[in-house]
Amino acid sequence: MKKRNPLTARNFPSAKEEAKKPVIPPRFDGDISAYRLAFVDDDFLLREELRPVRMQLELLKPELMQQEQGIKSTLVIFGSARIPSRDGAEQALAVAEKAGDAAAMARARTQLAMSHYYEEARRFANIVTRASLEREQPIYVVTGGGPGIMEAGNRGAFEAGGRSIGLNIVLPHEQAPNPYITPELCFRFHYFALRKMHFLMRSVALVAFPGGFGTLDELFEALTLIQTGKCRRRPVLMFGREFWTRLINFEVLVETGMISPGDENLFHFVETAEEAWALLENEYDLNPGPADAAEAP
Repeated sequence: MKKRNPLTARNFPSAKEEAKKPVIPPRFDGDISAYRLAFVDDDFLLREELRPVRMQLELLKPELMQQEQGIKSTLVIFGSARIPSRDGAEQALAVAEKAGDAAAMARARTQLAMSHYYEEARRFANIVTRASLEREQPIYVVTGGGPGIMEAGNRGAFEAGGRSIGLNIVLPHEQAPNPYITPELCFRFHYFALRKMHFLMRSVALVAFPGGFGTLDELFEALTLIQTGKCRRRPVLMFGREFWTRLINFEVLVETGMISPGDENLFHFVETAEEAWALLENEYDLNPGPADAAEAP
């Protein structure tokens, strides 16, 4: 009996199939050849004029992959790459004390004190992930993918048995992804702007731990977008009132008219993972379990 063709067979070969076709004939190979398919020609794709295309691809790749995996809600954890875990800080202090290096001991003691934030980020991500495991639409922790507070966020989710996202960035001194990111959700960016776009696209809350220029950049860009109505208002939680109020005098911004009265209410200071989770529970309906999608009567 004659084999019938499927009704929905492709009418044209796919790009993947075309890319696998025989190699370029020798006469038309080489650096100056125009014979390569445009979408497999690295020299062409990396031209200066193709920047808009590369930006589009960098927006599309994480977007499509997260859509395919059903990721709709994320919780963003910002913070310094330089804040170690408590164990790491204690080890560094022990090494400094053994060497008798006073300056190194002072730095290590400061790092040990700051490691408190690593542990809170880890606990908070753990709480969020555990609470999400039985929900029909979980909330996924997303970080910048590197060490420090970023590692703590992914680690907390990993230890809770959940998945989490890392949005890494190409830097002059390469930032390796931390080992706690779910591999299929570990993305690498060239453009800071598109990385920050992906931080915000699915976020239901932004959580800022102490950090430097990068953390401040991400925090204030998000606050500006919320302040100006360019994105929807959502909880912005800042861990460590003492750190943030020493770093930034928000009252001066209001007193001098640099921000409007009430703009200082766009964020909340929190000290513990439990306090942060309580604020999110107050903002969203996060209590239902498996019947998450069912409407209350």
